[in-house]
Amino acid sequence: MAQLPSDNILLEVRGLKKHFPIRGGFLRRVVGQVKAVDGVDFYIKQGETLGLVGESGCGKSTTGRTILRLHEPTEGEVIFNDPKTGRVHIERLDAKELRRVRPNMQIIFQDPFSSLDPRMTVGRIVAEPLVINKIASGRELRRRVDELLTVVGLRSQHATRYPHAFSGGQRQRVGIARALALNPKLVICDEPVSALDVSVQAQVLNLLEDLQQQFDLTYLFVAHDLSVVKHISDRVAVMYVGQMVELAETRTLFATPKHPYTEALLAAIPKPDPRNRTRPLKLPGDVPSPANPPSGCYFHPRCPYAMDVCKVQRPPLRDLGNEHWVACHQAEHLQLRGVTRLADIPVISGSASSTNGSSDNATTGDSSTAATSADGGATTRSSERQN
Repeated sequence: MAQLPSDNILLEVRGLKKHFPIRGGFLRRVVGQVKAVDGVDFYIKQGETLGLVGESGCGKSTTGRTILRLHEPTEGEVIFNDPKTGRVHIERLDAKELRRVRPNMQIIFQDPFSSLDPRMTVGRIVAEPLVINKIASGRELRRRVDELLTVVGLRSQHATRYPHAFSGGQRQRVGIARALALNPKLVICDEPVSALDVSVQAQVLNLLEDLQQQFDLTYLFVAHDLSVVKHISDRVAVMYVGQMVELAETRTLFATPKHPYTEALLAAIPKPDPRNRTRPLKLPGDVPSPANPPSGCYFHPRCPYAMDVCKVQRPPLRDLGNEHWVACHQAEHLQLRGVTRLADIPVISGSASSTNGSSDNATTGDSSTAATSADGGATTRSSERQN
């Protein structure tokens, strides 16, 4: 990716790689590498949401974790525009410097059941970042925890309860409150709604959008559900076997994809109206292993448009105009099928329309009450962003 102006760019990723060693034999020597992330380039502007999509195992979550250095990068640059120190290379920071920058880069984990310590109360979970970073203590700490719980749609009384007393949607709200505790600028949302019921997904998405406007947050939203990505993202990046294959504004990417893999993903979106249904594209073969990817373009063994050059030369990620980046040798010549009407994509919906309604049924009674149907459905704001 070409050099970008620093104005309004919060995060820039250049040539990011994360390879995991494969060990074998009696002495456990390294016999290979799993190329989970293999040369990824993208940027995120201040205040926007970048959706990162692809099949399971393509390296989406690993990309987010490597940006935060939860995984140490194998190669590449991660440049973050820190409010205090300016542009910093995250991959070069030592432990002390990284701890100073980390409060501005937080993560919401995918599974709300395993990401919360069952031995800690909700109040301690939310307070932990504040205590570790020595930001608040005593009465001020309790006030801050109550404020965070209220912001995500819970009640201050919930601080004394344990995670097992809450439903999945409420647990994810606790995880969101923990991520917001340090007033971050960038939040990596690692499939935050994929483990939730469909009716609860809409509530959490609406909550994330409200919080983004309220606190001027920037999201890297990792997901594999294109209907979710369509509603929450300003731009969308598509990954395939550890590589970035396409990146564009959401409406542009859905309407006029330029990479054959993106075309296949869009064709697989279920459409509720039988008059608008299309037959999914059947790609030959299987997704290649990141431990032994093919030469050239990783997608060429399955691509119906592949040429000889695709088998030997890896296509660079290049800008076709209007910040529409594509890694395909034939991007200018292909006429690919997109989603002609974004309204055809199903909307995540449920039975209620209140963002904060999930906590109403859990404010009284014992802990078992808090875990029963406390997350009523909500309808995503289809009028926002893309509609």
